Amino acid sequence: MVLGCGIVISVILLASVLAADSDADPSTAILIEVDQSGNGDYRKIQDAIDSVPSNNSDHIFILVKPGVYEEKIVVPADKPFITLSGTEATKTIITWSDSGEIFESPTFSVLASDFMARYLTIQNNYGAGAKAVALRVSGDRAAFMNCRILSHQDTLLDDKGRHYYSNCYVEGDTDFIFGNGASIFQKCHLHSLARGMGAITAQRRQRAEEETGFTFVKCKITGVKSAVLGRPWGKYSRVVFALTYMSKVVVPEGWDDWGESSKQRYYYRTAYYGEYKCYGAGASTSKRVKWSRSLSSQEAAPFLREDMIGGSSWIRSVPSHFRRISGAQGPKRNS
Repeated sequence: MVLGCGIVISVILLASVLAADSDADPSTAILIEVDQSGNGDYRKIQDAIDSVPSNNSDHIFILVKPGVYEEKIVVPADKPFITLSGTEATKTIITWSDSGEIFESPTFSVLASDFMARYLTIQNNYGAGAKAVALRVSGDRAAFMNCRILSHQDTLLDDKGRHYYSNCYVEGDTDFIFGNGASIFQKCHLHSLARGMGAITAQRRQRAEEETGFTFVKCKITGVKSAVLGRPWGKYSRVVFALTYMSKVVVPEGWDDWGESSKQRYYYRTAYYGEYKCYGAGASTSKRVKWSRSLSSQEAAPFLREDMIGGSSWIRSVPSHFRRISGAQGPKRNS
């Protein structure tokens, strides 16, 4: 999977800083630069986020220059329309070390709506053996492009809201994609670090009327030893893998009942675990648990489109024009 530049952001930014006003125009954004060397508007990412006004209605593009940023970051709920972008994920790294409660341990927490991240590594380097969230996504309409999300247990808390992940790399060992978001993962690489039996997903849909679930389309699954595709954190847990490569790390049973075999009869009626045209050594469905599904083309169709999360109306491309807020071209505001 390519996590490289794709777009030469630095060149675009230097050539395109304009003074035009356009609050609602998605092709124009306010530019803020973060650079540890002191050649930007801020040295720290959190300081750049804090500078965005509450109830912001402009598109804010925060360009993060390469470096290792040891920060615990929160994008508050009252600061929507922020894009945070590096130029290459392996060179723009946000890292912290924390464990414990899943809503407090994340290295990076997104509480705002209409957030986007591009070309970043987000990691919790606490290590194995404890809940250590790298990324928490609790805002609606959030997208992550060409990002690396790294930890062990509970790597990605896809908590609530509609989310889109494209060309991302996610690794962990236990329930490393979990929560109750309505999310599509497209062309993502999922890597299990488990040295015993790992679990890739733990989706938490708890009622039939909830329009939530995880869909993985044209993804890739690899790992160290063995893993199940998912286990039901919620009674109505919903996960679909479509057109996805599954290495032999995926065990023949495919899915797990979380050690509650007495509840399998309920999962048969309530959980929705589906697979559609997946391939590779771990993709055979002949020995899958009886309460999983091999989907027909008609059954899979609703899960294969961004329309499932309304993505075509809110996933933003990189702006073509940039402007500075008043005073931003004066003395650098380094923290």
